[in-house]
Amino acid sequence: MFDILLFLFESYFDIGNYPDHAKLSVKLSAAGFEEDDINQALSWLSGLQQLTRASYPESINHSGIRIFTDFEEQRISQEGLRFLAFWEHNKVITPIEREMIIDRVLALGRKNLPLDKVKLIVLMVLWSQHEDLDPMLIEDLLTPADVALAH
Repeated sequence: MFDILLFLFESYFDIGNYPDHAKLSVKLSAAGFEEDDINQALSWLSGLQQLTRASYPESINHSGIRIFTDFEEQRISQEGLRFLAFWEHNKVITPIEREMIIDRVLALGRKNLPLDKVKLIVLMVLWSQHEDLDPMLIEDLLTPADVALAH
């Protein structure tokens, strides 16, 4: 599924949005993706499309420190949690965006999601909110963690 998300971003970033699900399903199938992965990605994207800033109370942006639940800590790797905390602390993402990201991570139903996958979800959430994404930010989100550590 993550290959599909990356494909969507790379294929449709300049346009600003991807086609409706019926057209997208055909394009993804033609690109060689498996039907199960396509269905999973389209379901995940439907949930992403439903997320809006208005879905969250504005007071989240003015609250204190976010303590992750045991369930969230099982789903997101420690590196992923530190990454989210660091980006929020440095005001790259807002607390509401953090909650949107956590929502989409939990929707996957996977355990210990690695940093690279968390970064891709961050990218998709910010893109879906029509953020003006800085090229340096995009590069950081798309650079594998082991490459970033080597530099």
